[in-house]
Amino acid sequence: MDDRETAGRGSRWRTVLGLALGAAVIGAGVFWWVVTPPRIEDGGRVLAAAPDAQLIERGRYIAELGDCVACHTRQGGAFMAGGRPLETPFGVLFSTNITPDPKTGIGGYSFGAFDRAMRQGVTADGTHMYPAMPYPSYAKMTADDMFALYAYLMKGVAPVAQANKASQIGFPFNLRWSLAFWNVVFLDTHPFVADAARDALWNRGAYLVQGLGHCGACHTPRGIGFQEVAMSDKGPNGDRFVSGAKVEEWNAVNLRDLWTVADTVELLKTGQNRFATVSGSMTEVIHNSTQNFTDGDLTAIATYLKSLPTEHPLAAPPRAPAADGIPEAMFTTRGGLAYSQFCADCHRLDGAGVAKVFPPLAGNPSVVTKDAATLVHITLTGWKTAQTQAYPRVYTMPGFARLDDQEVAEIVSFIRTSWGNAAAPVKAEEVKAARALLDPKVDMSRFETPRLADLLSEANAPQLVRGMRLNTQTHTLLPNNVGNVLNCASCHLNGGTVADGSPYVGVSAFFPSYGARAGRVITLEERINGCFQRSMNGKPLPKEGDDMKAMVAYFNWMKGITKPEDKVEGRGIGKVSQDIKPDPDNGKRIYAAQCAVCHGDNGEGLKDAAGKFVYPPLWGDLSFNIGAGMARTYTAAAFVKRNMPIGFHEKFPLGQGGLSDQEAVDVAEYFSHMPRPDFAPKVKDWPNGGKPADARY
Repeated sequence: MDDRETAGRGSRWRTVLGLALGAAVIGAGVFWWVVTPPRIEDGGRVLAAAPDAQLIERGRYIAELGDCVACHTRQGGAFMAGGRPLETPFGVLFSTNITPDPKTGIGGYSFGAFDRAMRQGVTADGTHMYPAMPYPSYAKMTADDMFALYAYLMKGVAPVAQANKASQIGFPFNLRWSLAFWNVVFLDTHPFVADAARDALWNRGAYLVQGLGHCGACHTPRGIGFQEVAMSDKGPNGDRFVSGAKVEEWNAVNLRDLWTVADTVELLKTGQNRFATVSGSMTEVIHNSTQNFTDGDLTAIATYLKSLPTEHPLAAPPRAPAADGIPEAMFTTRGGLAYSQFCADCHRLDGAGVAKVFPPLAGNPSVVTKDAATLVHITLTGWKTAQTQAYPRVYTMPGFARLDDQEVAEIVSFIRTSWGNAAAPVKAEEVKAARALLDPKVDMSRFETPRLADLLSEANAPQLVRGMRLNTQTHTLLPNNVGNVLNCASCHLNGGTVADGSPYVGVSAFFPSYGARAGRVITLEERINGCFQRSMNGKPLPKEGDDMKAMVAYFNWMKGITKPEDKVEGRGIGKVSQDIKPDPDNGKRIYAAQCAVCHGDNGEGLKDAAGKFVYPPLWGDLSFNIGAGMARTYTAAAFVKRNMPIGFHEKFPLGQGGLSDQEAVDVAEYFSHMPRPDFAPKVKDWPNGGKPADARY
């Protein structure tokens, strides 16, 4: 279990221990206080031996509304049996068993005892709970909802005999009795009262946000006693309710009037919308809870949040983006070049992301908010999408802790000031502080990725940047030479800087060299033009032209100190055994499951809303021709094995690769043998023999 998973519902450990600290300090002067558990009133409700099935089903839904499973089911553990660790700087809390087991769970609770625990945070034996269980919010529940939840937990959940683990919290935070005083000062146990001036939809949303949804636990600022400064939109601090808060190096965004009702509904239902994709502990909230809400309840929540007035900190008119959506600073600043190297494959040069896969950065609230904590957190530690019925496949972003504090600050600052975003830049010192708190894992492979940002320090920087751009924007910048919609970077990932992604590192040191396909010694310029004619299905560049010189200069910069006799770690794309027999039918299934989302159901590629290609076709007239190396099964398989799909896991730099050798061969056989353009000069290939067995001609 990784640290983000053990953190559970993000704000809770901080809230709990803060409350304990505040209460202990205040309570130190009131040792005379006699804590007498409140009298338990059952309200005449007694659970029948065989309660109505509809009551239990209603209770099950209420448990989803309250997201009980998030804390009370540990990863790999029994449902609702507790034991999930909540890591804190002061020790570890463990969630409790809320199954109806009579000895280790809540099977011995009367409804009155259950109601008291939910509203006042006091267990049946009089022990005060830490507000990791957000009873200040649950106190707003109606009596009917509380009884239905009780019925579900008692009769709809299987009993599990699993003893609760003692909290590993040291003095003075272990003084639970002091929470009684905190309750007196801060706890309001009155149920939700509808606003007669509002309609039923609004009131339902207010009830869910303030109560069962306990949105304020993360999204409302904390006061001097670490209490939520407002539990609703009413009262002296009502304007601060769900107005955003810092939670464990995450920024819980301001929810007030954030999006349209439809946009909020979509995010809560699917984990993403046109502005953002959820991150951090919110992915669990979506997965366990909100995706299961009825459309009516989602609309009610969104309606209520939309009605809350606010002044978002970045409401000023944004700067207009460039006509093509690519900021000028992309290629003139270190942050822009670093972004183009490490981020653009997923989030794109125009910051628009990839619909239904990778989130946009332009206008994303986690990007433009005053506090950059979430953006820094994700950059250092990585990210996963929420798994939902709408989007069952989880996409990942690797952590970039391998980059130093200055590099991360440059990238984050570029993102926060581009595409119309108008947020303040981030300093390296802020990244350093976050890194110390988060302690992210660093992937230190032997391949040292060149930094494109360093191009700017060279005497011929404009030429080098042009060469880099010709690699990453080939079909856009060289339309007369590219006959399809591929770029050099379609195969040479991140501008040719990725290990086993056919990197350019050291390559120019090995030219001129013998090329078996040509049957003679070829120059670097000839090798480049071979790609234009085959992979690009286009025309060669003039060898003495400025564009060719720029590309060669870029290659030579990548050479560094490499000598012809050197072995370059990560060079090429590796190999896959040709003893593996391809199964194209299985390849078709793998393509549908892993490749189609980016390359189209029929290999046609993926376009954005403006009709521009985001990811290239894998077959058809706009793809590579049969003379390209990628048209060969085992060459394509080796590339796929190590480089596709991206966002598959959390390893630097693209989360790429992850299929088995057999799967890579199967899917390569499938797409490489689909219809594609011919290559007329193919008759001249391999004049001296040595033709590969998997050549298409």
